[in-house]
Amino acid sequence: MSKQHTRSEVANSNDKDKTLIILHDKVYDVKSFLNEHPGGEEILLEHQGKDASEDFDDVGHSKDAFDLMKKYQVGELVESERSNTTPKLSWGSPDTLKSDNQDQGMSSLVAVAFFVVLAALAYYVYF
Repeated sequence: MSKQHTRSEVANSNDKDKTLIILHDKVYDVKSFLNEHPGGEEILLEHQGKDASEDFDDVGHSKDAFDLMKKYQVGELVESERSNTTPKLSWGSPDTLKSDNQDQGMSSLVAVAFFVVLAALAYYVYF
């Protein structure tokens, strides 16, 4: 079980060796990632101690970013303080990558089958 945090604990963390942020009910320490963040360390420091879920979703992040986040997770919010929101589906979120590929494959298959049946019906009626 991961460490449980309250929003107040995250907001009031004054440990100079930590930079805590909340993303979708999970708590991350991004201190060692500050210099590596492609958007600059300022954006992470601006969200220190806060729930950055909405801004995180608005920007959109790659699958690699979601994979990298696991490395920095240090806990999650206590059950009573969770918002129970999931990352907004964007071009790079893991859920989108899975479901979009499956949906597109199914949609394409249905479209092809529809046109094959339509062509066969037209051939049968007109010839």
